[in-house]
Amino acid sequence: MTQPGLSDRHDVELAALAAASDRRAFGELVRRHSSTVRALLRRMGAQPSLADDIAQDAFILAYERCTEFRGEGTFAAWVKRIAARLYLKRREKEARYVSEDSAEDQVSSVDPLGRFDLDAALQTLSEAERLCVSLGHGAGMTHPEIAAALNLPLGTVKSHVKRGLDKLRQILNPGAGETGRDSHVG
Repeated sequence: MTQPGLSDRHDVELAALAAASDRRAFGELVRRHSSTVRALLRRMGAQPSLADDIAQDAFILAYERCTEFRGEGTFAAWVKRIAARLYLKRREKEARYVSEDSAEDQVSSVDPLGRFDLDAALQTLSEAERLCVSLGHGAGMTHPEIAAALNLPLGTVKSHVKRGLDKLRQILNPGAGETGRDSHVG
């Protein structure tokens, strides 16, 4: 009698198999979640090639630590947190070599058909706002976790998240602020 295919199994079951050194099971997890991990890293500000590299490193680390995944949250959220932390460490390590441009490029976040582009809208935020919003809403981190990861006071993180979300609301739904309506972004 044959076992169900790996694609039919739940992430928690695949993670348990991977913890027992089943590389095919972990490969299925990578197949399922690699694009969302790379997308989070790009939204945090990583260039595509760097996002690919960090995503790969995150999955390698996740495989090595698969026994630590308890299934209390989703596997996707767990591996996104690993990737986000790796990106922040890389940013911190390279910060001394990178100088920021004073002029930021304005990116259109609405296409001709009126659809919005969240990635373009995120690029209009300050780096701190983009990181805080991406970590909170993309990686599922709490405000205290973001504060610890970025080494910022909790109040500062909350301010960055609030300002970032307010700016995104204005960019993605410009009429909402004028009429008093509020839309949910995230």
